Amino acid sequence: MEDAVTETRTRSAGPPAGAADSAAKVGGPWRPTQPVNVGLPLLGLVIAMAFWWLVTTGLGLVHPAALPPPLAVAESFVDARGVLIPALGITTVMTVQGFLLSAVAGVLIGIALAASRHLERMFAPLLVAVNAVPKIALGPLLVVSFGWGTKPILIMVFLLCFFPIVLSTVTGLTTTPADLAELARSLHASWWQSFRKVRFPAALPQVFVGLKVAMPLAAIGAVIGEFYSDRPGLGYQILQYNGVGETATAWAAIVLIAVMSIGLYSVLSLVERLALPWVRATTSAR
Repeated sequence: MEDAVTETRTRSAGPPAGAADSAAKVGGPWRPTQPVNVGLPLLGLVIAMAFWWLVTTGLGLVHPAALPPPLAVAESFVDARGVLIPALGITTVMTVQGFLLSAVAGVLIGIALAASRHLERMFAPLLVAVNAVPKIALGPLLVVSFGWGTKPILIMVFLLCFFPIVLSTVTGLTTTPADLAELARSLHASWWQSFRKVRFPAALPQVFVGLKVAMPLAAIGAVIGEFYSDRPGLGYQILQYNGVGETATAWAAIVLIAVMSIGLYSVLSLVERLALPWVRATTSAR
């Protein structure tokens, strides 16, 4: 039975016969970077910068106090790089730590809910209620409850991230392909064997969907947490610079948050590509 269940896992968690050739055709996880893969994002960046310049400088649709021109933001970043670069490091660490905590807890909660229909019915409404609470309103309460430091930031990141991870994990574990589930039952596989060799590998694409949704939310949570913290991250710097009227520097910090989010999301996408190489080979390409 062990060998048969292992074959089941191969069907769900790995490419079928001939998929290696298909993976080679689509490039696989190590496919060389094509010029279009770099050129299109750069083109999008150029278009965004041109639109930013147009609404602030070209047409003057937005007052510089609300949205400074790109050149003013770049100059402010150069002047304040000694403060903003260390702040970027602090915010990145908080984001990654909170995201990892959310990923572990969210997957475990999702496994528990998927394993028991009673647990799902009991706690799913509570999870929805917690997710619906406006997180920015909890900032002062977290400081009062846990004091200054990293705890309020990590809790804020967790509160923003855990729900999509839980939801995607439950969805993945409860939508196992019927033929694979039936094969595991016909082989009299135990719950643990079925979970380890069939259900969880088949759920991983859905789990990564939740993780990729949660990654940008982790950056938002870290910045919100820093609004109410003494940690001099980018959120803290935004409040400080905006408070003294240096909106261009505050916008430079906002741009750094966006760049950080893009970088972390790209790393997560690379991890998904390396961990699930069969997905691109066994699904239809756009």
